[in-house]
Amino acid sequence: MGGYPLSSLFFTLLHVVFFPLKLQWFLSNFCIKELFMYICKNVLVVKIHVLAFIFLALTSVAQKSSLQIALLKYKGGGDWYANPTSLPNLVKFCNENLETNISEDIPTVEPGSPDIFNYPFVHMTGHGNVFFSDEEAANLRKYLLAGGFLHIDDNYGMDKFVRPQIQKIFPDIPLKEVPLNHPIFQKPYLFPNGVPKIHEHDGLPPKAYGIFVDGRLVLLYTWETDLGDGWEDITVHNDPMEKHIEALKMGANIIYYVFVGK
Repeated sequence: MGGYPLSSLFFTLLHVVFFPLKLQWFLSNFCIKELFMYICKNVLVVKIHVLAFIFLALTSVAQKSSLQIALLKYKGGGDWYANPTSLPNLVKFCNENLETNISEDIPTVEPGSPDIFNYPFVHMTGHGNVFFSDEEAANLRKYLLAGGFLHIDDNYGMDKFVRPQIQKIFPDIPLKEVPLNHPIFQKPYLFPNGVPKIHEHDGLPPKAYGIFVDGRLVLLYTWETDLGDGWEDITVHNDPMEKHIEALKMGANIIYYVFVGK
């Protein structure tokens, strides 16, 4: 019961259930026999009240158990705040189609903050310069080694800036292309050709690169695809509905991998 003293809980329940029926008189006169007989006669009422108490407690816990994902607020001048409708739309799609329970309230978190450990999935996007201090890079590394996941989506123009910063986080692990047989391309939606092409950019094939630690993908860098733009409201970029859905399905695969792990 979250550390709530059992004795206090017992007497709270007694007060709530029996006070209207003169329990105070029983206790003040130490009429234990009478109290015991009363409980026995009304055991069904006691059970109902106790079960109701437990149900309300569990409901309260369940309401607070909604997971959150976050947006990375980095330094360097790049527009980390790009695509404001993308993550809420992705979350809504996952909740409706994967039966996840992720909050549509998307907080921002800085790379050096201890708060980053509260979020199993952190998304990063933008068009320009990116910079991590040594302390921020070290914190991101700890977060990813502890089970966190960072998805970096090049919104166009980020590539030459973000690659050195990824190397700063993992100087000992090279960025590798994610193989087509990796789970993020397999389920729940099949992408036999890998990450889809959502926006043209330079007209190059879309790529998905990753940092792997003991076989686990901990950092995903998507390039020449622009999934985040595809997740946005379709009126923002006037994307065809099929491209919007394709981007959301790919994003759902990433979320599925993060929470299911296979």
